[in-house]
Amino acid sequence: MKGLAEGQYIKHFQYGLGVITETNPERTSIDFDLHGPKKFVTGLVVVEPAEGTPPKRKRVRRKKAVVVAPVAVAAPGAK
Repeated sequence: MKGLAEGQYIKHFQYGLGVITETNPERTSIDFDLHGPKKFVTGLVVVEPAEGTPPKRKRVRRKKAVVVAPVAVAAPGAK
């Protein structure tokens, strides 16, 4: 398929429905509804336009790393 555009809702024969997130002459990234993000060689990817509108996607929030402070343990008999 020619004319892939970012934000376009497509249908792939193996992964189903998804949204094109990035495309250039070499690679195309697609975020699929059920299978998550995948990358393809642009010249080889076979997709067709999908009907309807893509579902709303939740923003992925990164969890902050929890830092645990070391705990001082007093030796028995120490003051």
